Amino acid sequence: MRTIAMMVILAALTAGCAETGPRALGSAPGSESPPPSESPTRSASTSPSPTPTRTMTYELWFGYDGFLFVTHRTEPFTPGVGRRAVEALLEGPTDAERDVRVGTSINLGTRLLDLTIDDGVATVDLDATFAVDETLASVVDSLAQVVYTLTQFDSVKGVVFEVEGDPLFEYLGSDKVDGLQRRADFVDQLPFILVESPGIGERVSSPVTIEGTANVFEAVVSIEILDRNGDTIASTFTMATCGTGCRGSYKTDVRYEVATRQPGTIRVYEVSAMDGSPIHIVEIPVMLTP
Repeated sequence: MRTIAMMVILAALTAGCAETGPRALGSAPGSESPPPSESPTRSASTSPSPTPTRTMTYELWFGYDGFLFVTHRTEPFTPGVGRRAVEALLEGPTDAERDVRVGTSINLGTRLLDLTIDDGVATVDLDATFAVDETLASVVDSLAQVVYTLTQFDSVKGVVFEVEGDPLFEYLGSDKVDGLQRRADFVDQLPFILVESPGIGERVSSPVTIEGTANVFEAVVSIEILDRNGDTIASTFTMATCGTGCRGSYKTDVRYEVATRQPGTIRVYEVSAMDGSPIHIVEIPVMLTP
Protein backbone atom coordinates (compact mmCIF):
# COMPACT_ATOMS: atom_id res chain seq x y z
CA MET A 1 0.00 0.00 0.00
CA ARG A 2 2.82 2.41 0.84
CA THR A 3 4.36 1.79 -2.60
CA ILE A 4 1.03 2.48 -4.30
CA ALA A 5 0.58 5.76 -2.36
CA MET A 6 4.03 7.00 -3.41
CA MET A 7 3.25 6.24 -7.05
CA VAL A 8 0.00 8.24 -6.81
CA ILE A 9 1.86 11.24 -5.36
CA LEU A 10 4.56 11.09 -8.07
CA ALA A 11 1.88 10.88 -10.77
CA ALA A 12 0.13 13.97 -9.39
CA LEU A 13 3.37 15.97 -9.35
CA THR A 14 4.18 14.93 -12.92
CA ALA A 15 0.73 16.00 -14.11
CA GLY A 16 1.11 19.43 -12.43
CA CYS A 17 4.42 20.02 -14.18
CA ALA A 18 2.92 19.07 -17.50
CA GLU A 19 0.15 21.68 -17.12
CA THR A 20 2.21 24.67 -16.02
CA GLY A 21 5.63 24.09 -17.53
CA PRO A 22 8.88 25.27 -15.90
CA ARG A 23 8.44 27.97 -13.29
CA ALA A 24 10.88 30.38 -11.70
CA LEU A 25 12.04 29.39 -8.29
CA GLY A 26 11.50 32.88 -6.93
CA SER A 27 13.87 35.37 -5.38
CA ALA A 28 16.53 34.56 -2.90
CA PRO A 29 15.66 35.50 0.66
CA GLY A 30 15.95 39.24 1.22
CA SER A 31 15.76 40.19 -2.50
CA GLU A 32 12.87 41.55 -4.62
CA SER A 33 11.84 40.31 -8.03
CA PRO A 34 11.93 43.04 -10.68
CA PRO A 35 8.47 43.90 -11.97
CA PRO A 36 7.73 42.55 -15.46
CA SER A 37 8.21 45.98 -17.05
CA GLU A 38 11.71 46.16 -15.61
CA SER A 39 12.88 42.66 -16.47
CA PRO A 40 16.61 42.62 -17.29
CA THR A 41 15.91 40.27 -20.22
CA ARG A 42 13.43 42.71 -21.88
CA SER A 43 13.98 43.06 -25.62
CA ALA A 44 15.14 46.46 -26.89
CA SER A 45 12.17 46.41 -29.26
CA THR A 46 9.81 46.67 -26.29
CA SER A 47 11.43 49.80 -24.82
CA PRO A 48 9.14 52.85 -24.80
CA SER A 49 9.49 55.24 -27.74
CA PRO A 50 10.81 58.70 -26.93
CA THR A 51 8.07 61.28 -26.55
CA PRO A 52 8.00 63.46 -29.70
CA THR A 53 8.75 67.14 -29.20
CA ARG A 54 5.60 69.24 -29.38
CA THR A 55 5.88 71.95 -32.01
CA MET A 56 3.90 74.93 -33.23
CA THR A 57 3.71 76.59 -36.64
CA TYR A 58 2.76 80.23 -37.01
CA GLU A 59 2.67 82.94 -39.68
CA LEU A 60 5.03 85.88 -40.08
CA TRP A 61 4.03 88.72 -42.39
CA PHE A 62 6.88 90.49 -44.17
CA GLY A 63 7.06 92.41 -47.45
CA TYR A 64 7.62 91.41 -51.08
CA ASP A 65 7.73 93.90 -53.97
CA GLY A 66 5.99 96.54 -51.87
CA PHE A 67 3.19 94.31 -50.61
CA LEU A 68 2.59 91.98 -47.69
CA PHE A 69 3.99 88.47 -47.91
CA VAL A 70 3.41 85.56 -45.52
CA THR A 71 5.98 83.03 -44.35
CA HIS A 72 5.91 80.41 -41.60
CA ARG A 73 8.02 79.27 -38.68
CA THR A 74 7.91 75.91 -36.90
CA GLU A 75 9.43 75.82 -33.41
CA PRO A 76 9.14 73.95 -30.12
CA PHE A 77 5.81 74.76 -28.50
CA THR A 78 5.55 77.65 -26.05
CA PRO A 79 2.36 78.92 -24.39
CA GLY A 80 3.22 82.49 -25.41
CA VAL A 81 2.96 81.92 -29.16
CA GLY A 82 1.71 85.47 -29.79
CA ARG A 83 4.71 87.02 -28.09
CA ARG A 84 7.05 84.61 -29.86
CA ALA A 85 5.50 85.48 -33.24
CA VAL A 86 6.06 89.21 -32.69
CA GLU A 87 9.63 88.62 -31.53
CA ALA A 88 10.33 86.50 -34.62
CA LEU A 89 8.80 89.20 -36.81
CA LEU A 90 11.13 91.78 -35.28
CA GLU A 91 14.09 89.48 -36.00
CA GLY A 92 13.27 89.83 -39.70
CA PRO A 93 13.39 87.45 -42.66
CA THR A 94 15.83 84.56 -42.87
CA ASP A 95 18.77 84.67 -45.28
CA ALA A 96 16.89 82.36 -47.65
CA GLU A 97 13.89 84.69 -47.61
CA ARG A 98 16.04 87.76 -48.21
CA ASP A 99 17.66 86.01 -51.16
CA VAL A 100 14.30 86.10 -52.95
CA ARG A 101 13.60 89.73 -52.05
CA VAL A 102 11.46 89.19 -48.96
CA GLY A 103 12.03 92.17 -46.68
CA THR A 104 10.61 94.07 -43.73
CA SER A 105 9.56 97.67 -43.11
CA ILE A 106 10.17 97.38 -39.36
CA ASN A 107 13.31 99.17 -38.20
CA LEU A 108 16.17 96.82 -37.41
CA GLY A 109 16.71 96.45 -33.67
CA THR A 110 13.11 97.15 -32.62
CA ARG A 111 12.31 95.42 -29.32
CA LEU A 112 9.02 94.19 -27.92
CA LEU A 113 8.53 95.72 -24.47
CA ASP A 114 5.15 94.25 -23.64
CA LEU A 115 2.25 92.37 -25.18
CA THR A 116 -1.16 91.91 -23.56
CA ILE A 117 -4.32 90.41 -25.02
CA ASP A 118 -7.66 91.29 -23.50
CA ASP A 119 -11.11 90.69 -24.96
CA GLY A 120 -9.80 90.32 -28.50
CA VAL A 121 -7.49 93.35 -28.35
CA ALA A 122 -3.72 92.97 -28.42
CA THR A 123 -1.79 95.90 -27.01
CA VAL A 124 1.75 95.95 -28.37
CA ASP A 125 4.33 98.16 -26.68
CA LEU A 126 7.50 98.60 -28.76
CA ASP A 127 10.64 100.54 -28.01
CA ALA A 128 11.41 103.87 -29.68
CA THR A 129 13.42 102.18 -32.45
CA PHE A 130 10.12 101.18 -34.06
CA ALA A 131 9.22 104.80 -34.81
CA VAL A 132 12.61 106.53 -34.91
CA ASP A 133 12.62 109.26 -37.57
CA GLU A 134 9.27 107.95 -38.81
CA THR A 135 6.02 109.63 -39.81
CA LEU A 136 2.57 108.09 -39.71
CA ALA A 137 2.60 107.53 -43.46
CA SER A 138 5.96 105.76 -43.41
CA VAL A 139 5.08 103.49 -40.49
CA VAL A 140 1.91 102.08 -42.09
CA ASP A 141 3.69 99.10 -43.68
CA SER A 142 5.23 98.24 -40.32
CA LEU A 143 1.83 98.39 -38.64
CA ALA A 144 0.38 96.09 -41.30
CA GLN A 145 3.06 93.46 -40.69
CA VAL A 146 2.36 93.39 -36.94
CA VAL A 147 -1.43 93.45 -37.35
CA TYR A 148 -1.49 90.57 -39.84
CA THR A 149 0.96 88.55 -37.73
CA LEU A 150 -1.09 88.91 -34.54
CA THR A 151 -4.56 88.57 -36.02
CA GLN A 152 -3.76 85.10 -37.34
CA PHE A 153 -4.72 83.98 -33.82
CA ASP A 154 -8.42 83.60 -33.03
CA SER A 155 -7.96 85.45 -29.74
CA VAL A 156 -6.87 88.67 -31.51
CA LYS A 157 -9.31 90.78 -33.54
CA GLY A 158 -7.34 94.02 -33.55
CA VAL A 159 -4.15 95.66 -32.30
CA VAL A 160 -3.42 98.83 -30.34
CA PHE A 161 0.13 100.17 -30.66
CA GLU A 162 2.25 101.89 -28.03
CA VAL A 163 5.81 103.19 -28.15
CA GLU A 164 7.62 103.27 -24.82
CA GLY A 165 4.21 103.08 -23.11
CA ASP A 166 2.65 106.01 -25.00
CA PRO A 167 -0.04 105.65 -27.70
CA LEU A 168 1.67 105.41 -31.07
CA PHE A 169 -0.19 108.25 -32.76
CA GLU A 170 0.43 110.56 -29.83
CA TYR A 171 4.09 109.58 -29.92
CA LEU A 172 4.26 110.45 -33.63
CA GLY A 173 2.52 113.79 -33.05
CA SER A 174 -0.47 112.80 -35.20
CA ASP A 175 -4.01 114.08 -34.74
CA LYS A 176 -5.37 110.69 -35.72
CA VAL A 177 -7.47 109.15 -32.97
CA ASP A 178 -5.73 106.12 -31.55
CA GLY A 179 -7.75 102.94 -31.82
CA LEU A 180 -7.83 99.39 -33.01
CA GLN A 181 -5.91 98.50 -36.12
CA ARG A 182 -7.52 95.59 -37.99
CA ARG A 183 -6.71 93.62 -41.12
CA ALA A 184 -9.39 95.53 -42.98
CA ASP A 185 -7.39 98.72 -42.43
CA PHE A 186 -4.52 97.34 -44.54
CA VAL A 187 -6.18 95.53 -47.43
CA ASP A 188 -4.33 97.82 -49.84
CA GLN A 189 -1.08 96.25 -48.60
CA LEU A 190 -2.10 92.84 -49.92
CA PRO A 191 -0.66 91.78 -53.29
CA PHE A 192 -2.80 90.76 -56.26
CA ILE A 193 -1.56 87.21 -55.68
CA LEU A 194 -0.55 85.84 -52.30
CA VAL A 195 1.03 82.38 -52.11
CA GLU A 196 0.55 80.89 -48.65
CA SER A 197 1.83 77.39 -49.44
CA PRO A 198 4.33 75.97 -50.20
CA GLY A 199 6.83 78.06 -48.28
CA ILE A 200 10.23 79.28 -49.36
CA GLY A 201 12.73 76.41 -49.38
CA GLU A 202 10.09 73.81 -48.56
CA ARG A 203 10.64 70.24 -49.71
CA VAL A 204 7.71 69.17 -51.88
CA SER A 205 6.59 66.05 -53.71
CA SER A 206 4.16 65.41 -56.54
CA PRO A 207 1.39 66.40 -56.47
CA VAL A 208 2.26 69.63 -54.65
CA THR A 209 -0.54 71.62 -53.07
CA ILE A 210 -0.45 75.31 -54.00
CA GLU A 211 -2.76 77.69 -52.21
CA GLY A 212 -3.30 81.29 -51.24
CA THR A 213 -5.54 84.25 -52.08
CA ALA A 214 -5.82 86.42 -55.16
CA ASN A 215 -7.63 89.35 -56.74
CA VAL A 216 -7.10 88.72 -60.45
CA PHE A 217 -8.97 89.05 -63.73
CA GLU A 218 -11.93 86.66 -63.88
CA ALA A 219 -10.45 84.85 -60.83
CA VAL A 220 -8.02 82.85 -63.02
CA VAL A 221 -4.77 81.99 -61.22
CA SER A 222 -2.04 80.58 -63.48
CA ILE A 223 0.66 78.23 -62.16
CA GLU A 224 3.93 76.83 -63.45
CA ILE A 225 6.56 74.58 -61.89
CA LEU A 226 10.12 75.05 -63.09
CA ASP A 227 12.99 72.61 -62.66
CA ARG A 228 16.59 73.40 -61.68
CA ASN A 229 17.30 74.62 -65.24
CA GLY A 230 14.31 76.94 -65.31
CA ASP A 231 12.43 74.69 -67.71
CA THR A 232 8.67 74.35 -67.25
CA ILE A 233 7.74 70.85 -66.07
CA ALA A 234 4.11 71.62 -65.19
CA SER A 235 1.68 74.29 -66.32
CA THR A 236 -1.94 74.73 -65.27
CA PHE A 237 -4.44 77.14 -63.79
CA THR A 238 -7.06 77.21 -61.06
CA MET A 239 -9.93 79.47 -60.07
CA ALA A 240 -10.09 81.69 -57.01
CA THR A 241 -13.39 81.95 -55.21
CA CYS A 242 -13.64 85.59 -56.28
CA GLY A 243 -11.88 87.87 -58.74
CA THR A 244 -11.87 91.06 -60.84
CA GLY A 245 -12.13 93.46 -57.96
CA CYS A 246 -12.56 91.08 -55.03
CA ARG A 247 -10.21 88.75 -53.21
CA GLY A 248 -10.84 85.03 -53.20
CA SER A 249 -8.99 81.94 -52.05
CA TYR A 250 -7.50 79.29 -54.33
CA LYS A 251 -6.10 75.82 -53.78
CA THR A 252 -5.04 73.12 -56.21
CA ASP A 253 -2.79 70.06 -56.50
CA VAL A 254 -0.26 70.13 -59.33
CA ARG A 255 1.58 67.06 -60.59
CA TYR A 256 5.10 67.17 -61.97
CA GLU A 257 7.90 64.75 -62.79
CA VAL A 258 11.61 64.97 -61.97
CA ALA A 259 14.19 62.20 -62.04
CA THR A 260 16.18 63.40 -59.04
CA ARG A 261 15.79 65.67 -56.07
CA GLN A 262 16.60 69.22 -57.16
CA PRO A 263 15.87 72.89 -56.51
CA GLY A 264 12.90 74.25 -58.41
CA THR A 265 10.44 77.12 -58.51
CA ILE A 266 6.71 77.48 -58.03
CA ARG A 267 5.55 80.37 -60.22
CA VAL A 268 2.08 81.82 -59.70
CA TYR A 269 0.82 84.69 -61.84
CA GLU A 270 -2.05 86.42 -63.62
CA VAL A 271 -2.38 86.46 -67.39
CA SER A 272 -2.81 90.02 -68.62
CA ALA A 273 -6.18 90.73 -70.17
CA MET A 274 -4.43 93.25 -72.41
CA ASP A 275 -1.77 91.16 -74.14
CA GLY A 276 -1.69 87.73 -72.46
CA SER A 277 1.65 88.32 -70.77
CA PRO A 278 2.29 87.11 -67.21
CA ILE A 279 1.81 89.84 -64.57
CA HIS A 280 1.85 90.00 -60.77
CA ILE A 281 4.35 87.12 -60.75
CA VAL A 282 5.23 85.43 -57.45
CA GLU A 283 8.08 82.91 -57.44
CA ILE A 284 8.64 80.54 -54.54
CA PRO A 285 11.90 78.53 -54.54
CA VAL A 286 11.37 74.97 -53.32
CA MET A 287 13.11 71.60 -53.28
CA LEU A 288 11.47 69.22 -55.76
CA THR A 289 11.52 65.51 -55.00
CA PRO A 290 10.48 62.66 -57.34
